[in-house]
Amino acid sequence: MANTLLVAGTASHVGKSTVVAGLCRALADRGRAVAPYKAQNMSNNARVVPAPDGDPGEVGVSQYVQARAARVAPTTDHNPVLLKPRGDRESQLVVDGRAVTHVDTDDYYRDYWSRAREAAVAAHELLADAHDVVVAEGAGSIAEINLHDRDLANLETARVADADVLVLVDIERGGAFASLYGTLELLPADVRERVVGAAITKFRGDPALLEPGIEEIEARTGVPVLAVLPYDDPGLPAEDSVSLPAADESAVRGADDGVPDARRVTVAAVRLPRISNATDLEPLAAVPGVRVRYVPPTGRIADADAVVLPGTKNTVDDLRALRDAGFGDRLRAFDGPVVGLCGGYQLLGAALTNAGVESTDDVERLPGFGVLPVITAFCTEKHLERVSLDVVDADPIAGATGTATGYEIHMGRTELTDRGAARADVTHPLGPRSVATSDALGTYLHGVFENATVRDAFVDGLYERAGVPRPSPPADRDSPADRAAALVSDAGLVDALRDATDLGV
Repeated sequence: MANTLLVAGTASHVGKSTVVAGLCRALADRGRAVAPYKAQNMSNNARVVPAPDGDPGEVGVSQYVQARAARVAPTTDHNPVLLKPRGDRESQLVVDGRAVTHVDTDDYYRDYWSRAREAAVAAHELLADAHDVVVAEGAGSIAEINLHDRDLANLETARVADADVLVLVDIERGGAFASLYGTLELLPADVRERVVGAAITKFRGDPALLEPGIEEIEARTGVPVLAVLPYDDPGLPAEDSVSLPAADESAVRGADDGVPDARRVTVAAVRLPRISNATDLEPLAAVPGVRVRYVPPTGRIADADAVVLPGTKNTVDDLRALRDAGFGDRLRAFDGPVVGLCGGYQLLGAALTNAGVESTDDVERLPGFGVLPVITAFCTEKHLERVSLDVVDADPIAGATGTATGYEIHMGRTELTDRGAARADVTHPLGPRSVATSDALGTYLHGVFENATVRDAFVDGLYERAGVPRPSPPADRDSPADRAAALVSDAGLVDALRDATDLGV
């Protein structure tokens, strides 16, 4: 039976996902059989992996990345309960990779929490039986006293897994010592006893400046501060849209690569109100010279080199929001390539039918933006599949060859209209569930820009249209998982945990 470490936090976005990924890679590099685990996640960024019965299922993107960091195949056991928000206090409940129902908070805790807990306990037992170490990720703050009787990702995980607990606190937010002290004070006694240490994250400057505060907090709480992690972004995918830049005219990713502005191209990514799988854009933002600018539905797109509509957890309501913002007129006036990914693909079509499946009201048909000659009919069954597709050389990814891999998560079937089927310029560059014209592409393939052949062809086309040379790529860098491992190892956290726990690291 494996030993379990729960990496908890004083708040959301204190670095839990990065630290877990770094520990998984560092432990794997030291010869330990390690597995990540998050009992309950809330995220619309998901990946398709095998479920317990071998069929495709869903997990949060962080656990997918952490499993790869641990050098194990991702499965739904790594994230047995996933809540995917869709607006109006309602989420889709996914258990063991399968969509169960849509629930609001009251329904979940009254009718489904016990089932979710059973799935989480069973998944942890399977992981613990097959590995030396399980590194579990908490959710939000471990000290939410209003949730202490039903905190599956934190308190229940600590108790069920008999876990040691590491508490992270983000010093960039300010008030780090007060946050840590208050968190420890609010923990139930049995979980407080499990805390083996704390780590300060996202520190900029000389760690010696923290020494008086560290000495005081250790004296007051008896909990050692095991490490101070410097501010760094290893490049791991964000768990949810809260990590995206604010949707305004200066919200960009990929602006710190040293490329002069005159040699940049800009992709306008529409920050949909219910955006999902926003990580699809991150491979583009990592390309030297490419800026991904997140714009609100009311934002400007005319000066961009391309527009991407990402996925959405609620296509119908986001279509309405875009129409209310006048986005359709700006999209029709845009002179450049347009890409729709999953829900964004559906938005670009001529219409949505059986739309009541996606919305809280009973609506049968809504007109889309008409950029692509397709119609999407919604259905209650969710399509989950990992796919490998032959790439067809066609605009706006002209020059792409070979195969492209990724995954599909969607509800609805998209087909050509009669007029679209008769058009000579319509192609299917990424398999039958994609459609392209000379200046637009729609595809259900999540992870499409993770494929170098597609990504490079798309970026090459942007630079050709812009009439400027594309910057040369930099020298190879370590993988994000390796950089996360270096972050926790160089700060001394791995060695400190070896001395503070029975993890055998």
